[in-house]
Amino acid sequence: PAVSDRWYRTWYLWSQLLAKRGFAVFTIDPRSASDQGKAREDTIFHHFYGEGELQDILAGVRYLKGLPFVDPERVGIWGWSGGGSMSLNAIFKHPDLYHTAMSVAPVPNQRGYDTIYQERYMGLPSVNPEGFRDGSPITHAKHLKGDLLLIYGTGDDNCHYQNCDVLVDELIRHDKQFDMQIYPNRTHSISQGANTRRHLYTRL
Repeated sequence: PAVSDRWYRTWYLWSQLLAKRGFAVFTIDPRSASDQGKAREDTIFHHFYGEGELQDILAGVRYLKGLPFVDPERVGIWGWSGGGSMSLNAIFKHPDLYHTAMSVAPVPNQRGYDTIYQERYMGLPSVNPEGFRDGSPITHAKHLKGDLLLIYGTGDDNCHYQNCDVLVDELIRHDKQFDMQIYPNRTHSISQGANTRRHLYTRL
């Protein structure tokens, strides 16, 4: 889980930097986060990255919008890997709620991810086609309204780079403008090479 009572390395430093720049930083663990318990995991069985998890995040966002120091017209979301997929689904499926999304190394199409992981939660695509379709950001890309930054390493060894190309093609097909940052030969961590991490976080 991302919400915990401990020092969380560079993620915490990143949040502190954002706060010093005037951003209100809010972290939410949806029901798919680890250590949530079997009862909560059961609610997303065969519906991974679906509306259930989004509703958990949306509840937090609606709370945020009611705070006096938050500008409700300037709400963004960002995430990496699975969080990147959720960020895509958030801005695609709820375009009037989010104005910006930054998605790092996501899985735009669940059919393109490792079967040993994906099928553990989703079953077989032939048995659960609706779940695979509805939980995949690429299905909802046509609804993009706000600003999107997509970041990927071409050597991603987890969320393989062809996932990125598939999403880019779909956004182009629907005439959706977006920003993109590619890191040649970087893996899922996007950490290899001189100055890579500094460049990445500066871009974000």
